[in-house]
Amino acid sequence: MPYADLHVHTTASDGELTLETLPEAARNAGVEAVAVTDHDTIHPGLDAPLTERGGVEVVRGIELRVAAPTQRVDLLGYGVRETDALRAEVERLQDDRVERGRRIVERVEAKLGIDLGVDVHEGFGRPHVARAVVEHPDTDYGTVSAVFDDLIGHDGPCYVARDVTGFERGRALLREACGAVGLAHPLRYADPDAALALCETLDAVEAHYPYDRPVGREADAHANGPARVRRTVAEHDLLALGGSDAHGRELGTDGVDRGEYRRLRRRIGD
Repeated sequence: MPYADLHVHTTASDGELTLETLPEAARNAGVEAVAVTDHDTIHPGLDAPLTERGGVEVVRGIELRVAAPTQRVDLLGYGVRETDALRAEVERLQDDRVERGRRIVERVEAKLGIDLGVDVHEGFGRPHVARAVVEHPDTDYGTVSAVFDDLIGHDGPCYVARDVTGFERGRALLREACGAVGLAHPLRYADPDAALALCETLDAVEAHYPYDRPVGREADAHANGPARVRRTVAEHDLLALGGSDAHGRELGTDGVDRGEYRRLRRRIGD
C-alpha cells in the first residue's frame, strides 16, 4: 500500500474526483498524500503548493504534454507556485483543448450518427468523449478503451492532434514554478529510451505506475523496462516517484513510500 499517490486527475480535467470527494477516496485507499496533476491546468481550488484536505496532504501539480524531438511526452510538475508565464501557457492550452474537443465530438457524432450531448468545457479531454460514447443508448461500446481503440486513439478516424508546448519551454516553465519536474510514465511511449534520455535535465521520473492499464498504446512490453527506469534514476540521482494516474475514483493502485514522498516534500518546501 503506497503512502502517497502522486498522479491523480480530477474534474478540473478528465477525472471523476473532486476536491470534496478526494479525501474519502484517499482514506479508502490508505493513502496519506495525493498530488493533483490535471492535464495542462492547475486546479483552481488549490491555492498553495501544499495544502490539507480532510486529513490528506494535497500537492498542487500539473501534467503538461510537451513535444520532445522525437515524440510527445508528459511532464509532471509538483508543488506549483503559479507564475505569469505558466498561467498564460495554461490558458493557451485550454483554449486549444476546447477547440480540439469540439472537433473530436463532431467527428465521433458524424462517424456514429448520434448526438453525444456533451458540454465541451475547459479541461475537456478524450476520456469525456469515450465515456459519453459508452453511456449512449445507441452505441454498442462497452468500455472506454474500446472507444479509444476504434475511434479516438492516435490512429483512430476521429483523432485530432493538439498544439502542445515544446519540451524545452515546458521544462523551463515548470522548473520556474514547481519544486520538482519529472517525466510521467516513461514506458508508455513509442520510444521509451528516448523518453528516459530526457531525464538528464529533470528532477524525477515515474518509477511506480500501473503499466497494465488498458489505456492508449502500451509500449512497456520489454521485460527489462523497469530495470531501465531504475538505472535512469541511479544515473541522474532522480526522485523515483509515481502514482495511479487515476481518472476514476480509485486511488492507491500505485505510488511511493513515505521516505520517497518526504524527499519530494523537501523539494517543494512549505
